[in-house]
Amino acid sequence: MSVSLTHALVAAGSALLGVLATVVVVHVLVRAIGRRWSPATRLADAARRPFRLLLLVLAATAWVAGVRGGASWWWDAAALVCRVGAIAAGAWLLAVVLLLVEDLTLGRVDVDVRDNLQARRVRTQVLLIRRLTVVAVVVVALGAILLSFPGVRTLGASLLASAGLLSVVAALAAQSTLANVFAGIQLAFNDAIRVDDAVIVEGEWGRIKEITLSYVVVRLWDDRRMVMPSTYFTTTPFQNWTRKSSELLGAVELDVDWTVDVDRLRAALPAVMESAGSMWDGRTALVQVTDAVGGFVRVRVLVTSYDAPTLFDLRCHVRERLVAWLREEQASGLPRVRVAVDPAG
Repeated sequence: MSVSLTHALVAAGSALLGVLATVVVVHVLVRAIGRRWSPATRLADAARRPFRLLLLVLAATAWVAGVRGGASWWWDAAALVCRVGAIAAGAWLLAVVLLLVEDLTLGRVDVDVRDNLQARRVRTQVLLIRRLTVVAVVVVALGAILLSFPGVRTLGASLLASAGLLSVVAALAAQSTLANVFAGIQLAFNDAIRVDDAVIVEGEWGRIKEITLSYVVVRLWDDRRMVMPSTYFTTTPFQNWTRKSSELLGAVELDVDWTVDVDRLRAALPAVMESAGSMWDGRTALVQVTDAVGGFVRVRVLVTSYDAPTLFDLRCHVRERLVAWLREEQASGLPRVRVAVDPAG
């Protein structure tokens, strides 16, 4: 066995022992931390593969640097491969750590509560930041990998003079795409819409289900999905029923006869609201006469509920009960059309 081969084997063994020792030490530390802080165990499980890959690549890099025998293209190629592998593994590890931190933030917000305004705001922003995180890490890693090649660095220096012209051309070519990207970022942080907001767009009622860098998915009331560009919500008026809170005020309108006893109808409303159970939030329930022209009297009942779907069910419930009350308790108040017969005719 030659001295160079012996030296190479010793260096390889030392590098592997270093990797093994590092893995053992980190494993012990993570287990100790995990007893007091449970997310450390999740981080260790998620980052195990990229961390070990990074250690192996760094060990290979150290081995190449320690045993290379001169200015041979073989050694240069091996060093370049190790450098690219280290950048890729480091980017993978960084992305895993950042995504886990964002997942921990999502786990702390509960959207399955009545007043989930703050939770929906945080969820919307974190989901968009997740996408930005992946894009940013990939772009930076690719840039670092490309700059590792000497030819690319030389080409980049020669293209700096024309970078201004190229950026203008690229901006014009991708104007619509860039506009949607910036609109998506704006939507995540200006609270115009959030995930699970109740909105009316293009005359359709639905809920915001997904906000990306370029489009927004609205789940309509009949389970259809309307996919709209992000710029729609920054340039077109729309209704957001849960902009400040999820509580809403709704109206139930009835056309009744002029002989209706509004006081009796108003007195019957509390029993109707009590029968609604948890659909009514107890804030508002009142009867108003809003119109009295032609052959009918327009009665409006205002009610409140916790959110848009519950309010819709509450309005249907109140309408059904009032119709039944009119039919059973005051049939004279049901709408009717009167016809006058002229005796002379």
